[in-house]
Amino acid sequence: MAPELSSNWKKLQAVLKQESRSTSDRKRKSRPSERTQNSIAKRRRLEDLSAKPSGRSSVGGLKKRRMGMGSSTIRDDEVEEKSDETAPSASLALWAEDNDISARDLADAYGGNLKDTTIQGAKADNINNGLSEDIEIGKYVGIDCEMVGVGGKEGDRTVQDRSALARVSIVNFHGTQVYDSFVKPKEFVTDWRTHVSGIAPKHMALAREFEEVQEVVATILKDRVLIGHAVRNDLEALMLGHPKRDIRDTSKFHGFRKYSSGRVPGLKLLAKEVLGVEIQGGEHSSIEDARAAMLLFRRHKSGFDVENAQRFPVRAPAGSKSKPTKKKKKSKR
Repeated sequence: MAPELSSNWKKLQAVLKQESRSTSDRKRKSRPSERTQNSIAKRRRLEDLSAKPSGRSSVGGLKKRRMGMGSSTIRDDEVEEKSDETAPSASLALWAEDNDISARDLADAYGGNLKDTTIQGAKADNINNGLSEDIEIGKYVGIDCEMVGVGGKEGDRTVQDRSALARVSIVNFHGTQVYDSFVKPKEFVTDWRTHVSGIAPKHMALAREFEEVQEVVATILKDRVLIGHAVRNDLEALMLGHPKRDIRDTSKFHGFRKYSSGRVPGLKLLAKEVLGVEIQGGEHSSIEDARAAMLLFRRHKSGFDVENAQRFPVRAPAGSKSKPTKKKKKSKR
């Protein structure tokens, strides 16, 4: 026969059982079910999406202007844009494309802002390095220059404000830096335009002479196809010429005019609308701008080639037409 429990012992067991039940209830409440967790996560995602403003700006939102006879240029500062914090840089976009990876997917994979990220496998920029060693230049080169203002007030007379070369950057087809140098302007600088050009007086301490830069750039460009945006301005600043047949100018490509209502589009606008790439967020980088132009060319290379062939058709040299050969009559035997 089992021993009879005392009343105190029975009370103790009741208290312990009650505490055990309340503890298990608390554990159950503190850990929501998988279904509840999924619902919470979905609600948070929806809240984030509704709170996050769209980073893209439509060209259709631009104010319409009456167009005159000539083509006018749409400036980048005329477009009200919000910076897309996850938009890749031109360097990242080129690297990703060469490795068959979407730059946007790469940015999403790493999360956050990748504008200044150097991905392993892509060489970091070497500012004012001059001519890069052990770099295969190839057939295509992209160029961009930064300018400063010269002229203005000189003594008692006012001279028209002009642009002078202060930096030149060249990249190859893959966006690899080929050449980069600060340049000493030939005239007195009246406006450094630092907020745009990124050039400041301190950069002139190690800048190269204009003639030295001009000679090296001329050697690089010789017998190569030159890619850039408004290339004529860069060539004028360098006081160099280049065969028009061997120039691919992203500002003149007909396929890009739709992004600027038929006017000449800015490089920043094209980078954002065509490539989904952010450039010129503050001070310009001539290396990044050269890469953006090269990437625009690469994306639409076939279109550029067709336009170039239509503009500069290949003509057979004079006197090279072959005369029809007369068939020899067979002699009767």
